[in-house]
Amino acid sequence: MSISRVLVVDDELQLRRVLMSTLSGLGFIVVGVESGEAALEKVREERFDLILLDINMPGLSGLETCRAMRARSDVSILMLTVRDRAEDKVQALDSGADGYVTKPFDVNELLARIRAALRRAPVSAFGETRVLRLQDLEVSFRDRQVNANGRVSRLTPTELSLLHYLVTHPNEVLPHGKILQAVWGPDYRNEVEYLRVFVNQLRKKIEPDPAQARYILTEPWRGYRFDAHGCDPLGQPASALTV
Repeated sequence: MSISRVLVVDDELQLRRVLMSTLSGLGFIVVGVESGEAALEKVREERFDLILLDINMPGLSGLETCRAMRARSDVSILMLTVRDRAEDKVQALDSGADGYVTKPFDVNELLARIRAALRRAPVSAFGETRVLRLQDLEVSFRDRQVNANGRVSRLTPTELSLLHYLVTHPNEVLPHGKILQAVWGPDYRNEVEYLRVFVNQLRKKIEPDPAQARYILTEPWRGYRFDAHGCDPLGQPASALTV
């Protein structure tokens, strides 16, 4: 099993040293930088499995750095923030982060979220022929690519895992907590805001009209349901497709 490589990005020297020391002691290979600019340069030079990224930094902010990283990489990103408002957390997720941890944080909580992020299924886990076809929608899980009515988008690792979980439970009402636990892990079962943000992101990529969802349907006060009653171009029932 390969050792995970982690990039710690924080302008606070003491916290950066603590994180690097803690993670190194647990067997991770850790690199630390103090700015968004330096982080982007490191990502261009080296491969990382996870990035811990402070949201408040001078110069290039954490949100700007996250967006720039996400435009070129599928690496897992956890944002570190002192902001505890829901809208700030949503902003972090909308920038492309896979999750966030609020400062001051418990080290065990941080480690749990790091492990959850690193558990995201790699593309190889979905096999060579994992393609979903529904009417005007085609999803290649191998390539992390969506073709919705001729509009091509790429899925982030978290979006991929969420969509895969939904489509492998077609026409089933899935409670919020069950989805969160399956995709993010047991420590996330109450983070409904995560789910709302990522469902909205998926809808923008797979729905003909995100405001009038056809595939990812909301079940009020309960959860979500993936409607797979359409047929693929070959005439197979969507519910029978192998994904």
